[in-house]
Amino acid sequence: MLRKNRQHLSNIKGLSFRVLSSVCCFLTCFVPLIKAQHTQEKKQKRPNILFLLTDDQSYNTVHALGNNTVVTPNMDRLVKEGTAFTQNHVMGGLQGAISMPSRAMLLTGRYLQHLQQDGRIIPTSDKTFPELFRENGYLTFASGKWHSDKASFNRSFSTGSNIFFGGMQQYGTDGHFRPFLHEYDPTGEYVKGRFRSKFSSVCYADASIDFIKSQRNKDKPFLMYIAFNSPHDPRTPPPGYGHKYEAGDIPLPLNFLSKHPFDNGDLNVRDETFLPVPRTPEMIRKEIALYYGMISEVDTQIGRILEALEESGEYDNTIIVFTADNGLSVGQHGLLGKQNLYEHSAKTPLVIVGPGVPKNERNSAFNYLLDLYPTLCDMTGIRYPATVDGKSLKDAIIEKKPLGRDHLTLSYINIQRAFKKDNYKLILYNVNGEERIQLFDLQKDPLEQNNLADALAYGKKIEEFTQLLNKEMHDIGDFCDLSKPGWGYPNVLSLEKITEIKQNK
Repeated sequence: MLRKNRQHLSNIKGLSFRVLSSVCCFLTCFVPLIKAQHTQEKKQKRPNILFLLTDDQSYNTVHALGNNTVVTPNMDRLVKEGTAFTQNHVMGGLQGAISMPSRAMLLTGRYLQHLQQDGRIIPTSDKTFPELFRENGYLTFASGKWHSDKASFNRSFSTGSNIFFGGMQQYGTDGHFRPFLHEYDPTGEYVKGRFRSKFSSVCYADASIDFIKSQRNKDKPFLMYIAFNSPHDPRTPPPGYGHKYEAGDIPLPLNFLSKHPFDNGDLNVRDETFLPVPRTPEMIRKEIALYYGMISEVDTQIGRILEALEESGEYDNTIIVFTADNGLSVGQHGLLGKQNLYEHSAKTPLVIVGPGVPKNERNSAFNYLLDLYPTLCDMTGIRYPATVDGKSLKDAIIEKKPLGRDHLTLSYINIQRAFKKDNYKLILYNVNGEERIQLFDLQKDPLEQNNLADALAYGKKIEEFTQLLNKEMHDIGDFCDLSKPGWGYPNVLSLEKITEIKQNK
């Protein structure tokens, strides 16, 4: 009996040893796999960001989004691979260079009325989204245009190349063909810039490709902010890139006018001085041909960047955003520039591509460009600061529904305000104390050609929208007041005067 018990105990010990050996073998074989899987999942939760920003590109200048004349195969690719937002707006500006406040709003997620000096300075209290991503472990890289102060640039980016500080390439120095650019300077001084001998968009694409190649097999996620100068004037598309357009083949915009029907308060701004008034169809066709040439050129450079990203193996783990800072008139409503609140100037293309983003989808959610700040944070699991005024589009993307803002307000200096809700858009003008009203039904009249303001049937709609607009202006800190004659300031104000007024409020 004792011998049997000893034998039984020996069997148990043998079995325990075999079980223990098996467990050890299991742990030895599978724990690394679990760890590897966990590491892979961790990487997937921290996708890279590629932000592509063009300059002065209107919402209606992408082939895949309805423009059958312009040639944009790489922008079309992004549209097919992601979700395009068809109601993306810039809030406006308080001086003629709309791209300055537009980019500052985009970078900080703040409303126009909350910017300092219309975005010329980004204070440390307004953390930019690249700065936030940098603090959360991202390597942040920039190339191209920066329209705010250099200190905020260096807070935002840990590296960069072919950086342009300013508003536009200058005519007197061969413009886009000889851009004055800087390399990243850790001191933030940027005193050693030099002229390059390549077209501006090519310089930015070259820098982007070099950076992508340097990130192969790197574990740290990256954020790339690539801000092209094109298609902003000087409109000089180079030969050999993109697509050449003949002016005679360009269809005239359906809302073309030889001149704007009334004084909108800023008809002598720089952008409106390029062509004499009245404008002829021939003038506008030629201008659009050059404009489309610039868009096709920058499209070619976007294609080079996408190809490099694909070759690096990072494409599928990258959130790609393609958008523009503001639109442009180019003959529509008798205007050339963006210093107005019509759709062609206030709306820009917006396409988001990436892991989990529905493909070839259109979304009509009302949004501002500044809503991209919280959107990118929500898509990457990064908490954004309370200073951000933006509203995330993540749910709109995932649920494929227009889950955006209920309404939008647009502003230009102290002379134009607009309110957009449902299918209607109200535009108010204050020019030397004289007020004017436009009301458009955008569902029936997307090109804003039929002003309903004088129709008695729309009197209540105008009153309702005016009250809602004035309340919204008060809520977001607009210095103007629609209830006062001349909105409180009947004459056109300079940015310096507006800054002084805002500081004293």
